[in-house]
Amino acid sequence: MRSGAVGLVRSGFGMSWPRTLHGAWLVLRANQLWAPADNDPDGARRCMRRFYGLVRAAYGEPRDVVEAARLEVDWWRRHREHQQAVDSAEPLVDAVTRLYAFLYRVPGSEVRAAAAHRAEAMDLSDQWVTEGCQPGSPLLALEHAALVRSYAALLAAVHR
Repeated sequence: MRSGAVGLVRSGFGMSWPRTLHGAWLVLRANQLWAPADNDPDGARRCMRRFYGLVRAAYGEPRDVVEAARLEVDWWRRHREHQQAVDSAEPLVDAVTRLYAFLYRVPGSEVRAAAAHRAEAMDLSDQWVTEGCQPGSPLLALEHAALVRSYAALLAAVHR
């Protein structure tokens, strides 16, 4: 398991170390089930449902882990469609907006900017991969900046 996934789950959700490791494994497994072209979206949703169950056990949210998992895997699907079609990012932004609005119980209009910045970061990451994953690529700094803008916008929306 990559330490980045553990760190992301630990910092993002602040759960105990055992729950963090379990949660990171569930997210990693969901990604493994989703990643291949002949993927297993139902399996990915099952893993994410279990992940959101851990989050709910720690914080009492999200209220509906099935819906949270469905929305999570839906943005993954929209991202894949966007990667393959290289079209407008709006369906992806819409999907991330729906997830954020559901998870944080705020109107979609309040988290749309965060979703748009997150989609921008995905595009930059995809471009970095397409260009060969060069460690010194300026795309990494641009992606980092887009992620910072996304999380800052999300934080501002959630704590109004």
